[in-house]
Amino acid sequence: MHETPEDLEQLQQLLDDSYAAAGEHLREVITPERRLDASTLAARLNGMRLLVLATVTADGRPITGPVDGIFYRGSFHFGSSPHSVRFRHIAHRPQVSATHLPGEELSVSVHGRAEVVDMTDPANAGLRKTVLDIYLPRYGPEWEQFMDSGVYARIDANRMFTFHMEPEDPSADGAPAGDEVAPS
Repeated sequence: MHETPEDLEQLQQLLDDSYAAAGEHLREVITPERRLDASTLAARLNGMRLLVLATVTADGRPITGPVDGIFYRGSFHFGSSPHSVRFRHIAHRPQVSATHLPGEELSVSVHGRAEVVDMTDPANAGLRKTVLDIYLPRYGPEWEQFMDSGVYARIDANRMFTFHMEPEDPSADGAPAGDEVAPS
């Protein structure tokens, strides 16, 4: 977890304000006990988390695609090629939405603006180190050159929603977990 106490305070305010402004249906589904607080959320989002990112085409259509999401200092960050369709969209229309949905027990959705982040700027050294710590062990030292040839962005959120519920008991169907039912 890379969040400072101030980051967590701002993130909690964003989560609370988003929930307060949510529609009736969303509040029926995401009840208070199904929300995650900022500290729990930041702890759950360590490492790389797949996001479905939506950008906007010139004629206003949403286009989605997967990106590697890195949650750092209370915001999602993602990278791609500077020549990618998504970054061409972002250059002209920076509004984005993204969802992390690893299964039905957890969902994190964020809406806001993508802001390009210069990964070589010393002000972003912490983010750079975090990204390298995630990818270098998996892909080797040449991955740093790959990262430097790309472009990264941070989602500056104006809304963020979390949903969490306990996973269903795998033995709820009456059969003990891990045991096969013998044919009759």
